[in-house]
Amino acid sequence: EAFFGYYENEILCGVISIKVDDDEVDIHRLIVHPNHFRKGIAQLLLNFIETKFEVETIKVATGSKNNPAVSFYKKNGFQNIKELIVNEQLSLTFFEKKL
Repeated sequence: EAFFGYYENEILCGVISIKVDDDEVDIHRLIVHPNHFRKGIAQLLLNFIETKFEVETIKVATGSKNNPAVSFYKKNGFQNIKELIVNEQLSLTFFEKKL
């Protein structure tokens, strides 16, 4: 797992962690500190991954009720490939983007 951070004035504002396997990137975490929401940091981190790695597919999973994350991935061309119901309170949505 590799981590990449976004810094503003030497302050870590956001992080993306990924695993690269052959022609695929799996995003494990995409986190932005609440003090830095709505600044485009998540977009910058995703753009960095899309341009830095020569792969065919990017995959990610998020909580199905995490509306900001679901909207973010859909806006960026990810397709919903499946949903996994973990229990009554938690379900995960899996997304994939072909490059």
